[in-house]
Amino acid sequence: MKPTGTNKPHLIVTVGIPGSGKSFFAEHFADTFKAPIVSFDRLYKELSSDIGWKDIQKVANYMLGEMLKTKQTIIYEGPTDLKTYRIDISKQARSAGYEPLFIWIQTEPATARKRATKPTNDRPALTDEQFDASWKRFNAPDQSEKTIVISGKYTYASQLKIVLKHLVNKPAEINKPASQTPPPKSRSILIS
Repeated sequence: MKPTGTNKPHLIVTVGIPGSGKSFFAEHFADTFKAPIVSFDRLYKELSSDIGWKDIQKVANYMLGEMLKTKQTIIYEGPTDLKTYRIDISKQARSAGYEPLFIWIQTEPATARKRATKPTNDRPALTDEQFDASWKRFNAPDQSEKTIVISGKYTYASQLKIVLKHLVNKPAEINKPASQTPPPKSRSILIS
């Protein structure tokens, strides 16, 4: 995927509570556009369960730093539950000439809990206590963060339409209230 409108590539970062569908969206989006992805779930699976999350974060940060040298759009799926993490990722992206874009996948807690507490091949299940702790510590993106909101219960095709619509038509207006949003400008998107 090549950048839209500007000469800057995007660092697309998924945000949401555990079980919201961050990994699902990130993996499908990366597959659709043949974009590189930094995926904590995939690293956990590949590196074995003996390695802790701190070590996986070190590997992921190294991978991201190397991928940022490519000037191609990158997908990041990892710990983004705290605003401080997202600020650090944004600074790193901007210093490398990237435009960070947060995709907030929203799913109501009951559905997210059901998903997060069920084990998969890619990651272990969270306990109810771990889910509750993660949910309570989650900082929702605010107006200062360039964010697109999608539902974690929509199909990938529906999610993709929403994201592409924002990337093509409204890149500068993301996160503005509808009453203050000017009419969309004509833009094109190149995807390779």
